Amino acid sequence: MAGIYIHIPFCKQACHYCDFHFSTNTASKSDLVNSICREIALQKDYLGDKILKTIYFGGGTPSLLTPDELEKILNTIQQYFSVENEAEITLEANPEDLNPTYLSDLKTLGINRLSIGIQSFGEDNLRFLNRNHSSAQALTCISKAQDIGIDNISIDLIYGIPGNELKDLAFDIEKAVDTKINHISAYSLSIEPKTVFGQQKKKGVFKELPESIQSQKFSFTRNLLAEKGFEAYETSNFAKNQQYSKHNTSYWNQESYLGIGPSAHSFNQVSRQWNVAKNGVYTKAINEGSIPAEIEILTEANKINEYIMTRLRTKWGIECSKIEQAFSQLKVQAPDDLFKIWQNKEWAHVSSGHLILTETGALMADKLAADLFIV
Repeated sequence: MAGIYIHIPFCKQACHYCDFHFSTNTASKSDLVNSICREIALQKDYLGDKILKTIYFGGGTPSLLTPDELEKILNTIQQYFSVENEAEITLEANPEDLNPTYLSDLKTLGINRLSIGIQSFGEDNLRFLNRNHSSAQALTCISKAQDIGIDNISIDLIYGIPGNELKDLAFDIEKAVDTKINHISAYSLSIEPKTVFGQQKKKGVFKELPESIQSQKFSFTRNLLAEKGFEAYETSNFAKNQQYSKHNTSYWNQESYLGIGPSAHSFNQVSRQWNVAKNGVYTKAINEGSIPAEIEILTEANKINEYIMTRLRTKWGIECSKIEQAFSQLKVQAPDDLFKIWQNKEWAHVSSGHLILTETGALMADKLAADLFIV
């Protein structure tokens, strides 16, 4: 399985909790689309003869692209890559961009999955997060998408917003479930240094919630979604009826993917590479026929550490025999004692030869993974 990720570094407003490039200038957007298409041509051999099973438009706000711009990119992909007939084609979008005409155009283009940045159905929360849409717009865009036949829909929710109680989180989850969507990504509010919240935190104006409260809300989210039939198949991702994101699952399963655009990352089993972040530097290099990327050739230790880091966060866990074999080949002591400690503390359990984190362990997934890394 292979996929393409198209990174679109545009956003309408300076989000409080994320750090994007905030340019929507028509000329620069057109230049970027042209450069993306040129990079697709330059990277035509990156995935070998693998057939694309997923195409994902993400980062920033891809729904700022016009149907013609999306069509140009999709046609270029079809020109240089083989795409499976039933490929999952996802567009990340803001609710206010998804009017009926635009949705109909997306459907015509073959986009069959939406990932909508709703964040919350509470008006106070939306204002706090500096979102441009209302709760009513969020609900409307979901129903309109479903009406025209795009029923593979994921929404993002953010928990851990200061001032919110568990009843507020329950309200968001209930609203989401009532829409009959099949996928929810739920994230704790995180503060990055270059964001508005980051600056407020530095000045002492804004404080993140204590870890104990964040953990409580994580468990509450996980348990309530389970009651509603949503399976936690990754630490932050929940699906109904096994409607997992094929694209994201391919990341977690260490399958090859090609990233196109500024800041986009790629992985082909041998190396990992990432494009320069600045739009101007990116477009200049692409126009000159070179790909402005840094490349890291992965060692066997790198590969097993990435396997640990990604798979430990999933419902499938890590394959014990694979870990033992890798540690043995690298002449590193097997982590049997560590696995026993995790099980004794009820952080993990073994099922069908796979070590899988419990709910308590999932709260510490990144730390536990780091403890297992080969250094």
